[in-house]
Amino acid sequence: MKILLPPSEGKTPSSTGPSLDLDSLSAPELTAKRRRVLSALKKTSKRRDALAKLGVGASLAEDVERNTVLDEIPSAPALLTYSGVLYEAMGASELVAQSENDEKLRERLQDVHVFSALFGRVHGLDPIPAYRLAMKTDLGALGKLTSYWKPILAKSCSLDLAEVALDCRSSDYRSVWPGPTDQVVTMGAVSVSGGKRRVVSHWAKFYRGEFAGRLLSDDRALPETAEELVARAEEFYEVEFDSPTKSKPANLMIVLRD
Repeated sequence: MKILLPPSEGKTPSSTGPSLDLDSLSAPELTAKRRRVLSALKKTSKRRDALAKLGVGASLAEDVERNTVLDEIPSAPALLTYSGVLYEAMGASELVAQSENDEKLRERLQDVHVFSALFGRVHGLDPIPAYRLAMKTDLGALGKLTSYWKPILAKSCSLDLAEVALDCRSSDYRSVWPGPTDQVVTMGAVSVSGGKRRVVSHWAKFYRGEFAGRLLSDDRALPETAEELVARAEEFYEVEFDSPTKSKPANLMIVLRD
């Protein structure tokens, strides 16, 4: 089983750790592509209009300045560098700490793939620095990063024939590699109140992270099919499941009632 995550917009800079080594990251076939994006990002971040080019406000000027030295500052495991609701609900920092003395958990975290505008994708323990870059950004000669990464990841990403993937990504990151519709299960949340249903986004991030963390920390084997994944979710939540179609993957919906 694989777990597919989005990056967080904000990142946590590490105070210690090795500097970025692109050659040491997983999926080495992406190294040259990552190097191109890193070079373009550093160049863009040095421009006077860098904030506008990267689509961020003045409050993030420090993040953009840090982009210019990404290969010099400390790196930390991806699950520690990314932050926010999903990663907190996942218990990412605790999982990384536990994996230091737990080989099975360490292997599981290497099957957690975070899709990234800078790196294409990394696994949970790949050491990366805190950067500021969104997938929708247009990086000059490279163009919009969704278009840049899509054909590259189509060749790089794959699932074994008997493997299922829990997809916790947002649409921008799902679009660069949707995965096989008959093997991917997306996850969302809907609130039900007074007979009315409303799709929720903030809490969807929370429940995606929480469920991913529960799967990873469980001593039992990870689910191998969508049916096993649904059964595991039903241990914790009220759920609805939509089977896949030719154009859409299966969807696991957490139902939140008043």
